[in-house]
Amino acid sequence: MNRRGIGDKYEEMAAGYIRAHGARILERNYRSRMGEIDIIANDAGTICFVEVKYRKDGASGDPTEAVGERKQFTICRVADHYRMVRRLPEDIPYRFDVAAIKGEEIYWYKNAFSYIMF
Repeated sequence: MNRRGIGDKYEEMAAGYIRAHGARILERNYRSRMGEIDIIANDAGTICFVEVKYRKDGASGDPTEAVGERKQFTICRVADHYRMVRRLPEDIPYRFDVAAIKGEEIYWYKNAFSYIMF
């Protein structure tokens, strides 16, 4: 399986997990010219911008370590675009999450990072 196929498989797994824990998936692979957000969900009225990271095992490090400051900045810009295009009210709550997959285990880290403004 190529990298895109692997990514699709684990993004689908993460989306299923998020759905099973009560959130509604709004978008998958939302793209703008600034980048992409893997999953956008509504979790009890909060819009969640979710980055999915997979690691086969611990040899390559923890999946959450792959969501560095540069990636966080990109996700924030794409989230701004999404909120503007979808005309979401300014007061609607939102957060940035990471769905980390280690082997076959999924961890959903809510509020994994804060909004970054440079």
